[in-house]
Amino acid sequence: MPAGRHFLQIPGPTNVPDRILRAIDRPTIDHRGPEFEALGKEVLGGIRRIFKTRHPVVIYPASGTGAWEAALVNVLSPGDKVLMYESGHFASLWCKLARRLGLEIDLIPGDWRRGAEAAAIHERLAADKGHVIKAVCVVHNETSTGATTRVPLVRKAIDDAGHPALLLVDTISSLASIDYRHDEWGVDVTVGGSQKGLMLPPGLSFNALSDKALAANKAAKLPRSYWDWGEMLGPNDKGFFPYTPATNLLYGLREAIAMLEEEGLDSVFARHDRHAEATRRAAAAWGLEVLCAVPEEYSSSLTALLMPAGHDADRLRAAILERFDMSLGMGLGKLAGKVFRIGHLGDFNDLTLMGTLAGVEMGLEIAGVPHRKDGVRAAMEYLASCARPAAAKAA
Repeated sequence: MPAGRHFLQIPGPTNVPDRILRAIDRPTIDHRGPEFEALGKEVLGGIRRIFKTRHPVVIYPASGTGAWEAALVNVLSPGDKVLMYESGHFASLWCKLARRLGLEIDLIPGDWRRGAEAAAIHERLAADKGHVIKAVCVVHNETSTGATTRVPLVRKAIDDAGHPALLLVDTISSLASIDYRHDEWGVDVTVGGSQKGLMLPPGLSFNALSDKALAANKAAKLPRSYWDWGEMLGPNDKGFFPYTPATNLLYGLREAIAMLEEEGLDSVFARHDRHAEATRRAAAAWGLEVLCAVPEEYSSSLTALLMPAGHDADRLRAAILERFDMSLGMGLGKLAGKVFRIGHLGDFNDLTLMGTLAGVEMGLEIAGVPHRKDGVRAAMEYLASCARPAAAKAA
């Protein structure tokens, strides 16, 4: 086995901090007892602060895919029309899941190089005079591309069209990494997962709700049992769950919320912004192109980089894994072999980023990928400038 820790620099699951590992490493308790009641109330209240909502957040023992399904089945009925935007691989998978549930999908095609376009959504909704479209689904941060949708613009597009459609947003790779405001942005259902910005292992997923979503839930006719919000919200009021919860992951969630709030969410977001900018500066110095084509939509969770023509991203990733024991994200769907993705989210600091970028730069050399050798230096100079006190910068 290689010496040292494996560098897990995919865009999730992310590295789990020791504090969270120690929190999870506790005896399982009675999930009907008073000790669990206190834990349940604490995490159910704390996770609302992470979503920035006063409304309920439902926690499922599931991956993000489960939370996708829960978001749809709780507010829609068979044959309902849903407007979705193809911003990348995960938006496409959510669309595929919706079709399997018996929903009619109006899919706006995208080039996988930007977030969902508010203007295109407005156009479809404005043309829907009969309000046949019942929901709009977008991915806030598309994990396959590194492009972020500007959710407030999507909310404005819906409002400007005078349309009553619900707004459903996937934040699986942005929650607790990129600024997100469920209530302020007028989102009806926000989908989240535990294994990225929350720094937990996979296994928990989330639906943050609105009053409008709760009202839609009463009329929705899609079959649901395990995912039913109504079954969850009653016990949740007292800190409990209707079935056996993932107790030890909830211990970890409590610790994750504490860590995020000790740092301060604004500081967490600024840290992710800084690491993303340093990564893009490294890419520019290498002469590699960032996949996201709209600077205002650059992701702060990950950066996807295009390979030069004639070079295979998977060959580069394999060389880096073999030589440096570092995992990078692969290209997904129609991006297979064309891009590699650097995750810079979760429990991540400046030195971790520099080690990651050094591994990439050495890997480019080993794999024979044309590049300039100044990427690490460019990132290092940027991070050093961010660390200087304001007086030193002014001087």
